Amino acid sequence: MDLGLQGRIALVTGAARDVGREIALTLAAEGAAVAVNYRSSAQEADALVAAITAKGGRAKAYPADVADFAAVQAMVAAIVKDFGGLNVVINNAGLALRQRFVDTKPEDWRRQIDTCLYGAIHCCHAAAPHLEAGKNGRIVSVIGDSSRVGESGLAIVAAARAGVVALMKSLARELGRSGTTANTVSLGLVETAHDRAWVEENREKLVRLYPVRRLGLPDDVAPMVALLASPRSGWITGQVLSISGGYSMV
Repeated sequence: MDLGLQGRIALVTGAARDVGREIALTLAAEGAAVAVNYRSSAQEADALVAAITAKGGRAKAYPADVADFAAVQAMVAAIVKDFGGLNVVINNAGLALRQRFVDTKPEDWRRQIDTCLYGAIHCCHAAAPHLEAGKNGRIVSVIGDSSRVGESGLAIVAAARAGVVALMKSLARELGRSGTTANTVSLGLVETAHDRAWVEENREKLVRLYPVRRLGLPDDVAPMVALLASPRSGWITGQVLSISGGYSMV
């Protein structure tokens, strides 16, 4: 099915690696121009841009820490200047520190909340005027299922990303009159998770939590994100869609 993304301009935060990379590749394959945001993975971001342009797509890398509002504003302004607008925002950048809550410190809280919650707020605030101007803007935020069901060791990032769910629901109501939708995709554990050593140490136990008996892959996620980013999803908004291999069924 043609998703109708030809000519659309999409910002994907945290796009240089893993799930973000697959989302960027999928959007580009569907015809969208992709702004590849990264914080420190310059080499990977440049390689992603090269991979997209080698197939005839349009892409450009934009370094910015989403926790820095001024940097996000400058990035969005640059994207609009370079591509002529902005239609889609994919809030994918994140930071998770797996720690027992009693062992965490305020600086640990701040880093995760600034990236995961404020990062989404910053990107949505900077992009909203452009999304509304286009009359069919799309916002998709990627979170972990820990934000919906809780998970030991991830209390802070779960709390931050639960705030993103409320942000998306509120923006869905506020921006809907302009045709802009806002949705959340909530993920189970993906093979390319940041704490890979922990995943390998606990793989057998983890897989038993999933009815499909495997962890996720980036290409399990990207098609749904692309659909929600497309004009085809104009009557889906304010929703939380779980892509989790059955880990959560609420």
